[in-house]
Amino acid sequence: MKKLLLSLLLTAPCVLAQPKTLFYMTDHSNSVRDFMQHQDKIDIIVPTWYNVDATGLVYGEPDPAVLRVVKQRHISLFPIVAIFDKTGVHTLLTNDKAQTAMIGSLISECKQNGYDGFQLDFENIAWTDRDALSATVKRIADAMHQEHLQLQIAVVPNAPGHPGHTAFSKWIFSDWRGVFDLKALSESVDLLCLMIYDQHTRWTTPGPVGGWMWTNENLDYALKVVPNEKLSLGIALYGYHWYTYQGQELWDAQDHTAYFFFYRDQMREWIFYTEKRGFADRYNLATERHLQGICAWVLGEEDSAIWSVLPERK
Repeated sequence: MKKLLLSLLLTAPCVLAQPKTLFYMTDHSNSVRDFMQHQDKIDIIVPTWYNVDATGLVYGEPDPAVLRVVKQRHISLFPIVAIFDKTGVHTLLTNDKAQTAMIGSLISECKQNGYDGFQLDFENIAWTDRDALSATVKRIADAMHQEHLQLQIAVVPNAPGHPGHTAFSKWIFSDWRGVFDLKALSESVDLLCLMIYDQHTRWTTPGPVGGWMWTNENLDYALKVVPNEKLSLGIALYGYHWYTYQGQELWDAQDHTAYFFFYRDQMREWIFYTEKRGFADRYNLATERHLQGICAWVLGEEDSAIWSVLPERK
């Protein structure tokens, strides 16, 4: 009997855990609408309800209709608290009084509204504030954990971990990517949402928002120091020019992304975006790499076909 049982265990198919689906939601009516319509396929909702300033003042408020649905459906709720002001965030990261005020407000909002915690979205930070950011995040996380709350953080992809040769590469590292110490942050928070976008922007040559090779390079880099169960794979649901122009949809097999092009003023313009097939490939990647799940920006801009990829919540 023991030999038979061992044989069955060895030959049984490997069942991969279903990734958690985290979606970002703005206060735009289309974003809220898509949350309401697809609530049965969303595990974690992260609405952009709050901001914080240099003094630690947290301002914003929840959407009562969303709160009702979250509680009825038992969906995890982690509102964003954001700051994108480089000077302001430096002050916040180096001011004990401001941090104390912020932490008190975050915990108060969680208790008052029944949040599971918060997600930090601190961006446009100089790389010289790297240690200050890690220390501040640890302080927030420790305080949240003492109150049985969780803390998440959105981080930008930063492979290969140093500035490149071009002026753009230097700027994107010194002002955006270099500040995130993934190892230190992962030791403090409960989840890192790796925003694997934008690889190409209006400041670069045309290309996918988050190409396949670039996605895997940044995922591999993050997984060197971040446990799988603490990492969520970012998926961009949008594309440039997608809602403005018509064209024949094409598929880039190398980058696992859809695209098309058109001509304007005798020049070819390229459009890359995420549709069902590209979304499914990235959802499956999160499954295969045993990640905590996916984190998709943003509801209201997604291809409606992606919802057929996702199973209903268990």
